[in-house]
Amino acid sequence: MGAQVLRALLGRVRYEVLPATATEEKVLAHVPRDVVVTVTASPVKGLEPTLALTERLAAHGYRVVPHVPARLLRDDGHLKDVAERLRAAGVDDVFVPAGDADPPAGPYHGALPVLRALSDMGRPFADLGITGYPESHPLIHDDITIQSMWDKRTHATYIVSNLCFDPRVLGDWITRIRRRDVALPVYAGVAGPVQRAKLLSMATKIGVGESTRFLTRHPFWFLRFAAPGGYAPERLLTRSAEAFTAPSAAVAGLHLFTFNQLAATERWRRALLDRLNA
Repeated sequence: MGAQVLRALLGRVRYEVLPATATEEKVLAHVPRDVVVTVTASPVKGLEPTLALTERLAAHGYRVVPHVPARLLRDDGHLKDVAERLRAAGVDDVFVPAGDADPPAGPYHGALPVLRALSDMGRPFADLGITGYPESHPLIHDDITIQSMWDKRTHATYIVSNLCFDPRVLGDWITRIRRRDVALPVYAGVAGPVQRAKLLSMATKIGVGESTRFLTRHPFWFLRFAAPGGYAPERLLTRSAEAFTAPSAAVAGLHLFTFNQLAATERWRRALLDRLNA
């Protein structure tokens, strides 16, 4: 990938964090104010930790994108309250996945009804993000996930791809969604420079039920992080050059899954930018 393109992507990053006890302190210590911070939501702990951390980080001057999973919303009134609370905090961008809560907290089983409800409320947010699945969803066929993006296109403003380690799979997925006339810009989901031991440590801190779910659903992630030379974010970016730079790709930036390893992620990003600028 050309240095200019890679510099541009590294300048348009989003850092995904989990709303743990020390997350606010880590963000303040290591994340520049020009980096967007996205805050996940837990099916175990509910939306409150996400909303509270979003409010605090926004008050510190960050542009914050909270995750508002459809399955954590109790009803239309709850969605309205959440929207009003976030707007009061200055939030203008929300990411709306379906979520993993089973059973759902209310009538929303997927993201599309929530997006429609927000449109009916007068579109309180300038930007709305939805999920894309370069790697096959464990429960949903690929054609259905792409059709779902098509159905959401008039409500959403961008797509965030789920974590992917294979540049060929990522490139093929971008090509497929463009062929289906899904034209929303994509933020490519990429893992930061994660150490397996720290990832395991983080997983044990996010709640017993959620930790078990996390570990059983993503065993391949741990193998990729642990294998000698098995994963390096810079190598993935380089090998994804064609997918990211094709005129039709419309890759808006990078969505970095930090797993709360913010010091290492920002150190890696700055070091790579310094090398590219040298």
